Amino acid sequence: QVQLVESGGGLVQPGGSLRLSCAASGSIVIINDMGWYRQAPGKQRELVATITSGGSTNYADSVKGRFTVSRDNAKNTVYLQMNSLKPEDTAVYYCNAEIWPSLVSTLPYNYWGQGTQVTVSS
Repeated sequence: QVQLVESGGGLVQPGGSLRLSCAASGSIVIINDMGWYRQAPGKQRELVATITSGGSTNYADSVKGRFTVSRDNAKNTVYLQMNSLKPEDTAVYYCNAEIWPSLVSTLPYNYWGQGTQVTVSS
C-alpha cells in the first residue's frame, strides 16, 4: 500500500518560484532513487530530475541551473525547488520512487504519485 503524494503546485508568474514536495508512505523497507517527471498537455511524460538515496542528482537540460532536487530520507520525502520558472515549465508534475515495499519482495517497484499542477503564466 505504498503511496506517493505530491503537493506544492499552483499558479506562478514567469520568473517566480515554487517548491514541490512528495511524501512516500505505507509499506516501505528501502527507498532507492526518487525523482520528478512532468507531462504537458499533448506531450509525453519527461524526466525533470532524479536523486539517489546517497544524494546524487541528475537534471534534464531544460531545467539545469533553475531547479534543485533534494530529499529528506528520515521523512521519506523528495523536494523540487523550482526557480526562474518559464511558461514552458507548465505541466503536471509527478513524483516517482523505487521502493522495496516488504521483506518478502524479490524486487523493488516503481511507484508514482497522482501529480500536481504547475502553471506558469503572466
